[in-house]
Order: sequence, then C-alpha cells, then structure tokens
Amino acid sequence: MNTTSPGDALARTGVVPGMSVGARGVARASTVLALAGSAFIWLALLGPLAVLVSRVSAHSIRTSLGPAGALDPLYVSLEGSAVALAVVVLLGTPLAYLLARGRLPLPRLVELGILLPLMLPPLVVGLLLVFLIGPEGTLGNLLAHLHLTGTNTFFALVVAEFYEAAPFYVLGANAAFASVDPRLEQDAMLLGDRAFTAFRRVTLPLAAPGLAMGLATAWARAMGAFGAVIIVAYYPRGLPLQIFISMQEFGLSGALPFALLLVAAALPLPVLAYLWSARARRRMATVPSA
Repeated sequence: MNTTSPGDALARTGVVPGMSVGARGVARASTVLALAGSAFIWLALLGPLAVLVSRVSAHSIRTSLGPAGALDPLYVSLEGSAVALAVVVLLGTPLAYLLARGRLPLPRLVELGILLPLMLPPLVVGLLLVFLIGPEGTLGNLLAHLHLTGTNTFFALVVAEFYEAAPFYVLGANAAFASVDPRLEQDAMLLGDRAFTAFRRVTLPLAAPGLAMGLATAWARAMGAFGAVIIVAYYPRGLPLQIFISMQEFGLSGALPFALLLVAAALPLPVLAYLWSARARRRMATVPSA
C-alpha cells in the first residue's frame, strides 16, 4: 500500500507546501538542473568503459590473451595486490582505529603522514622508493641481509602497491570507525566484555560497511598501480605495465584486451563491496534505536 502523501511527493522535487509560485518554479528548475547534471556526470564517467567494451573484439581477445604466458601479468597483479592488501589491513586497521578514537600522540602529524603518498605524484613515490629500498638505498643493505631486493622483484612490486593503496584504506577505515559511537563500546565493557571483545562484537560490525568500501578502493588502487611500479618494479610485469608495453608495441588497439582484463579483475570487488555496504547501511537504518 502506498502511503506517500502529496507533501512528500512535492518535497522530493524541492517544493515545500506554502512556497510562493516563484519559489516553486525556482525549486523545480534547480531539481531539473541537478538531475540533468547528475545524468551527464554519470554518462561521462561510464563513457570510457562503454568505449572499452565496444572497441574490443573477440578476435583481438583471443589473439592477445590466447598465447601461452599471456595471462601471467594477471596472476602477478592478483598475487601482488592480495599480499599488499593483506599488509594494508593488518597494519592499517589498528592505526585507523586508534586515530579515530584519538589515542595517538600528534594525530594531525599522523594524518599528514598518511596523506603524503596521496599528495606526491606516483612517479615521485617510485623514485623515492628506489633510494629507500633499492640495492644502494637507505634500507637496501638491511633488506639484502633478509635476502630481499627492493627493485625489480615481487617484493618491490608489493611495496609499490602498498604505498599507492594504503592511504585509501586507512582514511576509509578511519571514517568508518569514527562513525561508531564510542559509548557503545563502553556500554559493552560495562556489561562484562573485554576491550577486544567489545571491538569485535560491537565496533567492527557497525564499521564493516565503511571498512568494506575502504578495502575495495585500496584493492582497485593496488591493481591499477602504475606510476610507482614502473620505476621500482618493472619486473615482474603486472597488468598495468603490460598495458603500457602493449601500447608501445602494438598501438592503442593492442592494449585494449589487457585493459579489459584489468577492469574485469579489479572492478568486481568494489562493485560488490558497494552493493553490500549500501544494503548493510539501509538495514542498520531500519533498526529502531533503544
């Protein structure tokens, strides 16, 4: 049964009962302009994806991805991004929680340190990583004792992806934890839960939608990392680098099958995370408060 009142229907268009005729006209016009602008932005953002799908033929996919070893860059990107994301979650979740609860000294300085990799161009990040973890870098000798090499290795690829993805997860997780009322944790501890149990049973489920979005964004960023990767980890070759090399060797059309492969590998997790997060938030919104 539809219980929407005429006033509610007018409110959705920006019109409020009692408004003058001129004000109603302005409200309707602003609503139309907002909808038109939203539709234009939506179509503009999806335009490149539509072009990609329309320009890739089945023949070009078989030609580019059919030979033996053609899918190796996909496996490299998936493995590197999975390892980088595991490290991001392991180190970034406690950092984001403590930052959201104000338990870190100099929190603004900590936030600045998280934001710096976003402010620096990825090529600059890659260049600085060479001087930090490369064979002649500041930490190069220490890594050598651990049998690790900071350039052109799988380890270097994971480090580069970590630097490009970590800020997105930490900032998203920080916002997710900050949205949970700390009094709920305190109430759980007053009822007998230990601090970690209260975090696991109260804070983590409530912050889960935001954490999922931060995780998905970090995954997409790690899968698509290129600027830092091309400098510090030219080998092993991941998908973004394979797209660049294919474009140089075969032109723009030769890179499209690998671009489609990268989209197919990187996009499902963010889409699923968004759908689950939106559904979880709607479910939480319908739970009556005590």
